Amino acid sequence: MTQNPPASEPADAPKEDESRQLTALFDNLAPSRRSWIAINRYFYQQDLHVMRFFIPPGRRILDLGCGTGDLLASLNPSLGVGIDLSPMMIQEAEKTFPHLHFLTGNIESPTTLHPLGPLGPFDHIILSDTVGYLKDCQRTLSLLHPLTHPDTRIVIAYYAWFWEPVLVIGQKTGLMMPAVAMNWMSTEDIMNFLQLERFEPIRQEWRMLLPRRMFGIAELINRTLGTLPVVRRLSLRHYVVARPLPMVPASTLSGIAPPSVTVLIPCRNEKGNIAAAIRRIPQFCPTMEILFVEGGSSDGTWEECLRVVSDDPKRTVRSIQQQGVSGKGAAVREGFAAAAGDIVMILDADLTVEPEELPKFYQALVSGQGEFIYGSRLIYPLEKGAMRFLNYWANRTFSLLFTWLLNQRMTDTLCGTKALFQRHYRQIAANRNYFGDFDPFGDFDLIFGAAKLNLKMVEIPIRYRARTYGETQISRFRHGWLLLRMVWFAFRKLKAF
Repeated sequence: MTQNPPASEPADAPKEDESRQLTALFDNLAPSRRSWIAINRYFYQQDLHVMRFFIPPGRRILDLGCGTGDLLASLNPSLGVGIDLSPMMIQEAEKTFPHLHFLTGNIESPTTLHPLGPLGPFDHIILSDTVGYLKDCQRTLSLLHPLTHPDTRIVIAYYAWFWEPVLVIGQKTGLMMPAVAMNWMSTEDIMNFLQLERFEPIRQEWRMLLPRRMFGIAELINRTLGTLPVVRRLSLRHYVVARPLPMVPASTLSGIAPPSVTVLIPCRNEKGNIAAAIRRIPQFCPTMEILFVEGGSSDGTWEECLRVVSDDPKRTVRSIQQQGVSGKGAAVREGFAAAAGDIVMILDADLTVEPEELPKFYQALVSGQGEFIYGSRLIYPLEKGAMRFLNYWANRTFSLLFTWLLNQRMTDTLCGTKALFQRHYRQIAANRNYFGDFDPFGDFDLIFGAAKLNLKMVEIPIRYRARTYGETQISRFRHGWLLLRMVWFAFRKLKAF
């Protein structure tokens, strides 16, 4: 329950008055809360759709300002805990969803949040329409760290400040549930609060240009015009997803071994590069394996893989032959399934990305700077002959498109060098049914999966060299058409969902 301030702290009296006013309002509204949801059914359905995109089922969820618990229950948590200031709201929630845990309390008070420690840490902490009522956003965010683990995501949903006149009119005309005066903050304000309290914003979304169905017109506009740059920022509903910044990188803690790594090298007709790859990959962590996945070569690549395994007893080198569907995407999946490392990396066997660059990817992961690390070949000047003219400009174009689709700056979508923790890859694989088996390259399967999981994506600029052995296996026109299909696929799954 809300704690009364000591008599010696009169400055807190106005805050208590505001809390009591807010509690009284929501206590009165509790019995009719679901009627208001029904009146604005389209808005709440769309909001839930976005929340389900951010939060897969089966997660441990804490909902701060949970109301009658409808959002929390709709997310199908393995453990669901909701807190609200209003006892009547909590009473309605407990009656409707007895399988979830509900508490009455002030989420701005340590005495409310600290006892949740034994139930945590939580995978997701939700503040939906909550920041507008907080007296001290920064202090409230500071209380959340003990309830998080490194992969926790804070999901904040709120109304755009410039919609205030429209929403006030809606409340006065009986189209919206009544409310009290609240904070009208911009996305920049919320991101600043998060950064002040060591939470790193990693994703923004803008949804619902039209919050009412309007005879079906809203659905079309929200999924098309409402996703366009500039226009989307006019939407009613804004979302920010953040992660807790690591206090101390795990690799620096005494007694904890640095994460092991598997460097996966898919190879087909790359015989001349196999020995060079082994020779040039630095030993950048104590426990490292190099894993070749050979995909039906005709130049003796498989025999060369077997030879280098036996020729270098000082390093852990393994080779497997691709068993399922041909192509790099399938090779990556088979390789990751066989990988023994805590971290998995991809290095293309053509060595156009220098193996000496791999320590940068490892360091970005173990230091906590990112959770999905990928290379960009288009920052530094290209070596002569490294990339054909049409390929270069196609890459530039697709990078702009994917920057918009992912709400994240991407300068290169097709660089094969990528790194992530094995635990995150398993989560991508477990959620693959959302996208399906669609990607022959393997790049987009990982990029889309990382975006869906709200992993922190970090780009490492690298030098791109000309191939010295063999021929490229990328067709400009056939694979260019596939890339256009990827853009449409990504639009449907990541924008018009």
